Amino acid sequence: MRPGPLALALSLSVSATLAACQGCKGAPSGDARGPSAGDAGPPTLRLYLMSTVAGALEPCGCSKDQLGGVDKLGALLAAESKRAPASAVAAAGPLFFLEPKPRAEQSTQDTWKAEALADAWKQLGLAAFSPGYNDWVGGDEALRKLAARSGAALVGANLAGASGVEVRELGGQKVGFIGLTTPELRGAAPSGVTVTPPADRLAGAVAEAKQRGATILVGLFTMNRGLALRLTEAAPELAVVAVGKPFAEGDLNDKPAPPALIGQTLVVETANHLQTVAAVDLYVRGGPPFQDGAGLARAAERLALSRRIDELTGKLRGWELNKTIPEADLAARRDELRKLERELAALSTPPAPQSGSYFRYQMLDVKGGLGEAPALQASMQGYYRRVNDHNRAAFAGRRAPKVPDGESGYLGAAACGVCHPGALEVWKKTPHARAYATLSAQAKEFNLDCVSCHVTGYERPGGSTVTDNASLQDVQCEACHGPGARHKEAPSDRSRITRQPRPESCVDGCHHPPHVEGFDPAAKMRLVLGPGHGDPGKWPAPTTK
Repeated sequence: MRPGPLALALSLSVSATLAACQGCKGAPSGDARGPSAGDAGPPTLRLYLMSTVAGALEPCGCSKDQLGGVDKLGALLAAESKRAPASAVAAAGPLFFLEPKPRAEQSTQDTWKAEALADAWKQLGLAAFSPGYNDWVGGDEALRKLAARSGAALVGANLAGASGVEVRELGGQKVGFIGLTTPELRGAAPSGVTVTPPADRLAGAVAEAKQRGATILVGLFTMNRGLALRLTEAAPELAVVAVGKPFAEGDLNDKPAPPALIGQTLVVETANHLQTVAAVDLYVRGGPPFQDGAGLARAAERLALSRRIDELTGKLRGWELNKTIPEADLAARRDELRKLERELAALSTPPAPQSGSYFRYQMLDVKGGLGEAPALQASMQGYYRRVNDHNRAAFAGRRAPKVPDGESGYLGAAACGVCHPGALEVWKKTPHARAYATLSAQAKEFNLDCVSCHVTGYERPGGSTVTDNASLQDVQCEACHGPGARHKEAPSDRSRITRQPRPESCVDGCHHPPHVEGFDPAAKMRLVLGPGHGDPGKWPAPTTK
């Protein structure tokens, strides 16, 4: 039995196309982080495609160079506008909400964040999106209002009452965005939403797009990746397909999925939470189909080098903060990083095909190197101030649970310092002592997404809350050593306090993905010790080998 195009595509490209998850990953400037467009000149049009944004306005900001943020995406698009003057943004997968079900205490905050995102999409020129389960958190009418506010077309050819196709003119070409979705959570669609199997509507949507004059067809498929690939095989007219998840749950970050070629259709799936965006440049010379001009055949090599560069870059950030590591070792690792970057830069994009239309492809990091779009940043700050004002009043009477009999409550660092002045002085010199100020400086101190890691004993018996935390602001002694009230009553009873916290306790609480990546708790523990608060010399120095 002869294998079909999908089987051939998947079997022949295991070492190349399917390895390209970050193989075409690039900085916005088209430098060593991915293939450049060479001397091909500006594309006829560029598509910026996103997958499973899921309510990600921006990352938490707890560590340097975190990926994501609509303001950073705005800066990226502005910086790239000369390279690609004709462009459009589109998305597949949940767009507006992090969780698939309403969060009772955060419903107002989550709704306002969705509105802030809709305003951002309006500024960024979002053309169309195919929704996921999360987008119906507020119901069907609320979703349609968000879509209208965003200026984007909600496309779902297999959704009752929804448009299946959006046609836009871009770079002199008519582009048809075709949406298909299976918005299901554990087998069930959102309440009141009627969904037809997407395979039943695909051919009709393609025909409609063509009838409306579209010559370039783009699929926005919100569904299981396997189903998306099978549908792509059934519609060879599609030039590009963006895949997003049918629902999202939790704030953990995913890596991009490998791009795939199904026949001559490019299938892309970016990292979630707006960490990356796929830039697909289409060079139209006569019309579709589009040949591979991205050099996906060398993607495996680029992927391996990209991963080594990312890993070494992350480690260097931690090593540079640790004064016990010899400078010669650091210099050697920096040289190694530069060598890897040169090797990656050498894996250039092949020359453009001699004739016919073709595509280029990059996976771009959404990061802060280009700054932030001022208008988007101002809009985001308006959202944060609005939430701050609301939560300050809405949770004004909130108090932590009472301390059960026989258990301990929280004292605060000032009380701990009475008996441990040396430890208190060490703590005052650490970033932990300024954790709350980083929130208040950004109007986020009453934000329910943020405050728990910037105070001590949050929502624990005898601890703090979003509004009641005056003596427990910042990451204080008791965040690591546990509540100290019973210890104060009997200081000689060592069972009443955690004298030597496990380094991993930091990871258990806050220093874990998505807030930080590659966190080394043993190395970081050294940074909070000093005379009167442990001996850094007793902790093993991290190795750079």
